[in-house]
Amino acid sequence: MIVQGRSATGSSTVASDVRSTGVAVRRSFKVISGVSATLPGKLILRLAKVRDISAITPDVQVTSQDYQDSEMWRNTADVAPLWDATTAAGATPPAIAIVDSGIDATKTNDFGNRVVASVNFSSTSPGATGDAEGHGTMVAGIAAGGSSDYTGVAPTAPLVSVRTADANGMSYTSDVIAGVDWILQHKDQYNIRVANFSIAGSVASSFTVDPLDQAVEKLWFNGVVVVAAVGNHGTPGASVPIYAPGNDPFVITVGAFDQNGTSMTWDDTVAPWSAWGTTADGFHKPDISAPGRWLVMPVPADSTLAGQLPDRVVEPGYMWMSGTSFAAPVVSGAAAQLLALHPDWTPDQVKGALMLAARPLNDPNLTGGVGEVDAAAAATVDSPPNANEGLDAYVTQNPVNGQPVFDSASWNEAVASDASWTEASWNDASWAEASWSSASWAEASWSSASWAEASWADASWTEATASESTTQE
Repeated sequence: MIVQGRSATGSSTVASDVRSTGVAVRRSFKVISGVSATLPGKLILRLAKVRDISAITPDVQVTSQDYQDSEMWRNTADVAPLWDATTAAGATPPAIAIVDSGIDATKTNDFGNRVVASVNFSSTSPGATGDAEGHGTMVAGIAAGGSSDYTGVAPTAPLVSVRTADANGMSYTSDVIAGVDWILQHKDQYNIRVANFSIAGSVASSFTVDPLDQAVEKLWFNGVVVVAAVGNHGTPGASVPIYAPGNDPFVITVGAFDQNGTSMTWDDTVAPWSAWGTTADGFHKPDISAPGRWLVMPVPADSTLAGQLPDRVVEPGYMWMSGTSFAAPVVSGAAAQLLALHPDWTPDQVKGALMLAARPLNDPNLTGGVGEVDAAAAATVDSPPNANEGLDAYVTQNPVNGQPVFDSASWNEAVASDASWTEASWNDASWAEASWSSASWAEASWSSASWAEASWADASWTEATASESTTQE
């Protein structure tokens, strides 16, 4: 216990009072008028009656603030109600493909037999199994971990490990594209309807020519919800380039917000390193944000991350990390849960439901997109809007193989001639006022969806314009 004296009482007097009970003083302090001692209950009662004593409080343990409550993010993202909802409906979420450094289900107890397939496309670690870096296992744990202490968003969802990264987290674009090829070929076999990409390129490019964007769009057009991290290269108060695949307007691009140590939402803020800005084609990203700080996730004990950051290991097999990499799987897990309850929803509708139900942040620059994810609220959306209705007008069939493909030539022509894509329009764009029918989001879709006017009425889309940016490499 810590025994404090009144303001005019010195520590020596308090120490004498404590010793008079027959108890030894452990420490005497100078910054406060008080001492510490081990006291039985009856002596606490006796000292409480001493006139010079002002307070007797427990000498409680104090924990480092490098790590905060690992459980509160589930409350903020409102994921727990979906656990009961899917159980009550007898619904099983579809498989989530984790395109990352692998998922090691042998060294943690979080996945059981739910990792239904594992493939390796890493050109720098061919033939390797498991997860040498630890990143992919951590991402999978947030999306679908089944631990009773560190439960993921969709704890019953099957997982598919698509390894593209080595022990240092390095992937080539060609590795990732090869992984996308495999997902597209096997999506029906494993019922893959969500693919998580907690990765980002390093060169700004147009989504109309970037090969990684072209690849993930094929998944989207074939019924797979693509979720991508926006990146950790953000600068407070300034927009930055957004890289593939998070720059693609079709996919759900996720930023990270900080809960600031509480489960309340009113004090949530976008993490300072969470990237935001306008893509080379004039689209604002991210689309939505999710908890991205102080998350505890499963990790192989012998992985690179666990070895490099031992101070973040909270118990064997688990460590905390921050980043948009770990915000993205919150949304991926939510997407899987939505599809379990609404198996007929398209990727466009899943995106629309999540964005429509998002809680606005105190974020005038839209650095966190439309707001923070509310998974349970998204599940209640009736007939969600098509988030990509304007873009879908330019999705056609490839005459060679009959597959859907984005007609970038027609889109570029429309953008160049449409006033809604001029600098003046995008500078002061409002979701309700802008003409999205020939650009990105359709006016009919979003104005009738009743976006929170307080959030979008004064939206600023920065000065970059699609007509200027489409010529960039």
